Amino acid sequence: MVLNILLFFVGLAGLYFGAEWLVKGATRFARSFNLKPVVIGLTIVAFGTSTPELVTSVLAGIKHLNDIAIGNIVGSNIANIGLILGLAALIQPLKVDMKLIIREMPIVVGISLLLYFMGRNGILSRYEGMILLGGIIVYILYVYRMAIKESKSVEQEYLEFEDHLGIAGNRKSKDIFFILIGLGALVGGAHFLVNSAIYIARVIGISDLVIGLTVVAVGTSLPELATSMVAAIRKESDISVGNVLGSNIFNILAILGLAAIIQPLQINTTSLRVDMPVMILFAMCLIPMITWKFVLSRFQGVLLLIGYVAYVLWLFK
Repeated sequence: MVLNILLFFVGLAGLYFGAEWLVKGATRFARSFNLKPVVIGLTIVAFGTSTPELVTSVLAGIKHLNDIAIGNIVGSNIANIGLILGLAALIQPLKVDMKLIIREMPIVVGISLLLYFMGRNGILSRYEGMILLGGIIVYILYVYRMAIKESKSVEQEYLEFEDHLGIAGNRKSKDIFFILIGLGALVGGAHFLVNSAIYIARVIGISDLVIGLTVVAVGTSLPELATSMVAAIRKESDISVGNVLGSNIFNILAILGLAAIIQPLQINTTSLRVDMPVMILFAMCLIPMITWKFVLSRFQGVLLLIGYVAYVLWLFK
């Protein structure tokens, strides 16, 4: 038991640092080919910060651990809004650009509903996975077109983001090393995380679904948590909110889409009755919260945290 707890935290560390190394290496490598910062930000960085969820859910799906695969994504999306945005708003009330509300919020709610209706027959098929994966391609093209119209401000923000992370520079061999070591850490971390989480869950008598919805989900959301906390401290509210909304979109469309294509996913009836509706509810509640004066206040952050804690307590009742 002690060894598996240790391996669980080793897995978390592998996912966290693996994602960080992958993003830094891939971003510097792409910059050496003079790719536009906006392109890098919408592809490599967005993909890189969600790689813990990606590797964990795909690996769980391949091992036929469907509850871990689904629970990780649904739980991450709930934690992103309830836990991460709640904490970020406590640190600093989040002023939100109306464009984020108009563009991203309907997409988050819409694809959450789409996932629910796709899963009502108890399985996420390869065909449905292809629809979801096609959706992320359409979304990236859509955001790219919008970003090009605002390219100057986006480029300046991204260049500042590069400086903050220390990813400016042009040393290709070092960049490739970071990419490879990052990928290795991600795969190894996901392996340790999934196997140890299953062992711990069975020893203490809780289901794979609950462990996936809580501990695994929060663990794989560490890059998003770190990004949103830093952004809130630096009073970059749009990054805090945009990071969460983008992650939720990517989690459903890209990660579950790819996982279902590789191996169709069986969906637990509890997920359909409780967890997916909770995910949809959190997304829908965020709309009136944000549209009220375009600020997510500390009080609203407390409400989100209370909602998240209540949900987790219900899972472990």
